[in-house]
Amino acid sequence: MTNRAAVPPLMRMASHPLRWALMTELAAGDRRVWELAAAVDEPQNLVSYHLRLLRSAGFIDARRSSFDGRDSYYHLDLSRCASAFGEAATALHPALAPAPASEQPPRSVLFLCTGNSARSPMAAALLEKKGRGRIRAASAGSHPKPSLHRNAVQVMHEMYDIDLLGGRPQPLNAVDRRNFDQVITLCDKVREYARDHGLATTMHWSLPDPSAAADSDRASYPEFRRVASELNSRIDFLLPALAADPGER
Repeated sequence: MTNRAAVPPLMRMASHPLRWALMTELAAGDRRVWELAAAVDEPQNLVSYHLRLLRSAGFIDARRSSFDGRDSYYHLDLSRCASAFGEAATALHPALAPAPASEQPPRSVLFLCTGNSARSPMAAALLEKKGRGRIRAASAGSHPKPSLHRNAVQVMHEMYDIDLLGGRPQPLNAVDRRNFDQVITLCDKVREYARDHGLATTMHWSLPDPSAAADSDRASYPEFRRVASELNSRIDFLLPALAADPGER
């Protein structure tokens, strides 16, 4: 009997039709288990079983909802998937590599959170910088705060050399007449607000409010850094999705 090459972990996980369907759904945004069950039209207990397998393999993660603690949002670890796809391609043939992205017209993205004082302005600033003029990014809040959070300003300056000084939170009606290619909700509360008020969104990223992590600005500062880092990673994977032809998605 000849020795067979080991099947890469991602291929073992993704080769199952239901697990691939779940990963595809999560690639479009964070979801709760009952939403995934409805999307793939399978019983919730079966979906939960396959989600546990994907979590154990390190391809997805779960985070308790900041809006309703009885819910959890599942999130696809795109960094882990990208690395695993690269490893699988190399295992098959070293010449395999992704094709270069083609030039596309400028795209536009709106980020929404509740207060528009931290998560959404941080995300918009990161996307504007990484888009290098090819992407127009904006942010707004369902219940905007009076000013940007001081930790958001400090973290963006220290980590990414981005200056948020001079920016101010703005309400949804400040952007409701503009057209966006993507409207991304960044907190569970504003996602429910958007649904209740008939606001069309395209993607959800379930990120906790960093200012709620502790009683003081100093104590919550590490959470602001963690959220900024997660936003940076997610935006790295949003960029090629924005560059893709919408008809191919």
